[in-house]
Amino acid sequence: MVSQSLGIPSTGIPSLGITFLPAFAPERLREVARAADSAGLDELWLWEDCFRHGGLVTASAALAWTSRITVGVGLLPVPLRNIGVAAMELASLHRLFPDRVLAGIGHGVQSWMGQVGARVDSPMTLLSDYELVLRDLLAGDEVTFDGAYLHVDAVKLEWPPTVNVPLLIGGEGPRSLGFAARSGDGVLLTAGLGEAEIGAACDLVRAEAAGAGKPMPPVVVPLITATGAGAADRVAAEVARWKKSDRDDVGVAGDAEEIAATILRLAALGVTSVAVQPTEDELDLPGLCRVVGERVRPILTES
Repeated sequence: MVSQSLGIPSTGIPSLGITFLPAFAPERLREVARAADSAGLDELWLWEDCFRHGGLVTASAALAWTSRITVGVGLLPVPLRNIGVAAMELASLHRLFPDRVLAGIGHGVQSWMGQVGARVDSPMTLLSDYELVLRDLLAGDEVTFDGAYLHVDAVKLEWPPTVNVPLLIGGEGPRSLGFAARSGDGVLLTAGLGEAEIGAACDLVRAEAAGAGKPMPPVVVPLITATGAGAADRVAAEVARWKKSDRDDVGVAGDAEEIAATILRLAALGVTSVAVQPTEDELDLPGLCRVVGERVRPILTES
């Protein structure tokens, strides 16, 4: 197999991406994906929030509409997705679009899992087992596994990926972040965190990885962002909607220089990929892609 690269950028500048929120209608994705691609962004991040977009369906469309950008799905909630289906769909995406797919897994929002009868008593047990089995399936192995929640009997993909698939893990609390640091090829942090909270999460990831004898893995962070008239009020409203933090260092509102300065501070904390997250009332998503790709990136490059 050829190994797909997923690592810390050698330039010290984080990868730059845009987040297409599931609050946006799916039919808006095409213009955003193309704008992100043409603006030179590195990544387009999609979410699989219940009960909005299907993460792998939207990823396949975005990949087909673009030519170079990496499309990330952050994240797939493992109680919701049968592991055989997840493995088949991820394998197909990686074969159709080699080296352009990133996917993360996590235990999902437990209230949503309960709504569809998929909630388990120990989300971490399921996530740990799921990660091991999914890796083996994507490697082309025949897998038999009988766990507390996961049961696989002599399953083998007929068309496994031709690349070594990186698997990111999403985390929020210390246990989830620790597991992501020890087992994942990258860590997905939740949105709505302040810079100090992101720094603390990166410190935990660094320590947990070191304890497992690993270098610090790549860390992907969504960054609530708005620019133009009323940007500060829009970011404040978005932060309040998330209810994740009461700090005053969450997100960024301002021009390209202010956005670049925030991204550089995140890089100094250990962040390797910044997924700019629009506010839910953002009307000009293609315009935000151009601001990040054509105005913010040159500032970062010159810093």
